[in-house]
Amino acid sequence: MAWTKYQLFLAGLMLITGSINTLSAKWADNFKTEGCGGSQAHSFQHPFLQAVGMFLGEFSCLAAFYLLQCRIWGRTESSVEHQQSFNALLFLPPALCDMTGTSIMYVALNMTSASSFQMLRGAVIIFTGLLSVAFLGRKLLPSQWVGIFATIVGLVVVGLADLTSKHEDQHKVSDVITGDLLIIMAQVIVSIQMVLEEKFVYKHNVHPLRAVGTEGFFGFVILALLLVPMYYIPAGAFSGNPRGVLEDALDAFCQLGRQPLIIVALLGNISSIAFFNFAGISVTKEMSATTRMVLDSLRTVVIWAFSLALGWETFHPLQILGFFILLVGTALYNGLHQPLLARLPWCQPPAEDRERESLLGGNHTPINENS
Repeated sequence: MAWTKYQLFLAGLMLITGSINTLSAKWADNFKTEGCGGSQAHSFQHPFLQAVGMFLGEFSCLAAFYLLQCRIWGRTESSVEHQQSFNALLFLPPALCDMTGTSIMYVALNMTSASSFQMLRGAVIIFTGLLSVAFLGRKLLPSQWVGIFATIVGLVVVGLADLTSKHEDQHKVSDVITGDLLIIMAQVIVSIQMVLEEKFVYKHNVHPLRAVGTEGFFGFVILALLLVPMYYIPAGAFSGNPRGVLEDALDAFCQLGRQPLIIVALLGNISSIAFFNFAGISVTKEMSATTRMVLDSLRTVVIWAFSLALGWETFHPLQILGFFILLVGTALYNGLHQPLLARLPWCQPPAEDRERESLLGGNHTPINENS
């Protein structure tokens, strides 16, 4: 079936804004400028402040929801008007997971390349599959277990590519390895978020924009308040600011004043995450979760191509192999192979197997799919 113009618009919006989200964050990280008090020029390494900006972008979805509600107010047929009442605090646990996972990933993005950052996020399949079996009582198909194994192999290959690649001075081998491990660690937290959303949130008829905006509100408020104690907590080697603390928001604002292009990068990150979440949810609704997965994989290719073209990283053949294996693992886990097998009479799966859907491949997609 051919896509409509609206579906093509949604697919393009998801691909473009998703790519901008990661690339703009990495662009901000690459700037070097002076901070407060005449300090020497240093990189803009403020991952927690960037995470606050990301949640601000998600929070803006709540404003979009209420604008939509005002626009269609009085209509009899509306998905906004006929909604089940719910307790907004249901979104607090997933928001805390989202806040923690996002902050860790922004720390890791300072240490590794944008393409590896995007590829290694595929590890979420492993932990989501295992947690869905343990806590949601799901039974994974053999193809999904093969997909998980392929994902593990792909992660190892991407890690080897990072280990053997030539890195510039700001990305030492030890930093790259640490960054890669932090990304994988963050996927454990993201998978917990997805299981919590599956178990407690999806049973309520909550509009997607309202869901994204509510989690963004909690993440923005809590993390913004945490910037105060972070200003005094020493972080040692993990700190990228002259004071050596966990996050120096004042230093960040001084750097913003001295280099306005950082503001452009942050605004790109904030605005893109709002449109990306909206487009991702709309693609799942208007087309399918499989289409969303394919577009997300294409996003990795776009980020990789731009990173190479801009000279942010060097080409390594192992990355191609690793990305291909990760793509195969994701496709198997999400059942992308089933339409192909369905064309073969002797390879059609049993009817009871077709109705089993995974957390990532079914209708229950993650509410927040950040950066």
